[in-house]
Amino acid sequence: MTVNFEYVNMDVSEALSAYTKVRLDKLSDKYEFLISAQVYFKQDEKDNEAGKHCNIELSLPGPRIFAKSNEREYETAVNKTISDLKRQLEKRKETYKVY
Repeated sequence: MTVNFEYVNMDVSEALSAYTKVRLDKLSDKYEFLISAQVYFKQDEKDNEAGKHCNIELSLPGPRIFAKSNEREYETAVNKTISDLKRQLEKRKETYKVY
């Protein structure tokens, strides 16, 4: 699966990219129909409580799947976003089952 990263209002973080890539590779192993992922990290200076945004868009057969989260830390945002994506992928996998 191809993973593209985009950083908005922040510096590029290789550690954050590697962490996210590992988590997405686990998804790719479980759901073989995934094609690619577009990951956006954004820092919001105005939001004092959280301000760390993670948006992930998965490309697969049919409509794309999208999830986002806003947390205090990027790792927490990545985990929450991937958890939301797993829930959506389980629903999508049901439509691919052969009866």
